[in-house]
Amino acid sequence: QVHLIESGGGLVQAGGSLRLSCAACGLTFSRYGMGWFRQAPGKEQEFVARISGSGSSTYYADSVKGRFTISRDNAKNTMYLQMNSLQPEDTAVYYCAANQNSDGSDQQRDYDYWGQGTRVTVSS
Repeated sequence: QVHLIESGGGLVQAGGSLRLSCAACGLTFSRYGMGWFRQAPGKEQEFVARISGSGSSTYYADSVKGRFTISRDNAKNTMYLQMNSLQPEDTAVYYCAANQNSDGSDQQRDYDYWGQGTRVTVSS
């Protein structure tokens, strides 16, 4: 059974940083493209970033480009999202997801497994 478990969320002031982690089990991690999505209060879920199975390819939403960095450690079956220069508009529940296509995707429908989410709140 596949499990994705996010951690690292919390409350931070604007301009601050957080690092989210997504620990995976029950799958051959390196064969899966991975992604981060988020859902702000009252809004639809949106794509944040994705990374290929090998970690060699990454892609970001324009809203986070230059501030967020996605990475993975296949030896630890863990993906990360380093978030810097956080702004109140980054407040959301952040979800990690696994895609059997090792290239990854920015489309929610392409992901096979999802975590439960971790909440990030950025105060102004």
